[in-house]
Amino acid sequence: MAPVLTVSGLAYSYATADRPIFKDLGLSVHAGEFIAIVGGSGVGKSTLLRCIGRLLRPTAGEVSLNVVHDPSRRQVAFVFQDGRLMPWRRLRRNVAYGLKGLSLTHQEREARLDEVLSLALISDLAQRWPHQLSGGQIQRAGIARALAVHPDLLLMDEPFSAVDAITRQRLQDELLNIWGKTGAAVLFVTHDIDEAVYLADRVVVLSGSPASIKADRQVNLPRPRNRNAADLRQVAYSIMQDI
Repeated sequence: MAPVLTVSGLAYSYATADRPIFKDLGLSVHAGEFIAIVGGSGVGKSTLLRCIGRLLRPTAGEVSLNVVHDPSRRQVAFVFQDGRLMPWRRLRRNVAYGLKGLSLTHQEREARLDEVLSLALISDLAQRWPHQLSGGQIQRAGIARALAVHPDLLLMDEPFSAVDAITRQRLQDELLNIWGKTGAAVLFVTHDIDEAVYLADRVVVLSGSPASIKADRQVNLPRPRNRNAADLRQVAYSIMQDI
């Protein structure tokens, strides 16, 4: 089966920079695959994700999506670090924002909202304002908003970096549960190697200046995974050597 996403020869340069952030990047993602992207600070992980999500225009190369067009859904959805909730909208209306422009009846729209609020475990918070939510609840809302459009590819840019360690672990497990139910392909940027190997099927390592893909490692460990298992820690250690 053809990949959902194919990236070939990708490069990005800032106008004032004397060299590209990355160049000649190639990557493929298949349906339902969970891929983590790791690398040192400033190596271009978030920039790569924004190029794939068409929030930035690459300097060179191509990003191709191989999905069936459906006016009731979007091909790609983005989850940011901070949730990006609008303070003048209650949580349910924030989640509903991404549905604007899709071909959905009122009943279908409401059913989508009920579905994703339940998946993200925030149904009981639907009428709260953003200032009444914790950091973890805000991130759940951001994930729910992305899921509401039924994306083929979910892009996540360090979505758990701003929450405490206990909340982070809970959100990781909830994400895996959601991923298992939706079947979306996931590209997940993180600076945390342990998080990457706990979540992902594959871990892609960006390194160098300009950056390139130094390693693309399968994480061939059964699910559900034990965070403290020796084999998981060994995979994390081996990936650390590539950075």
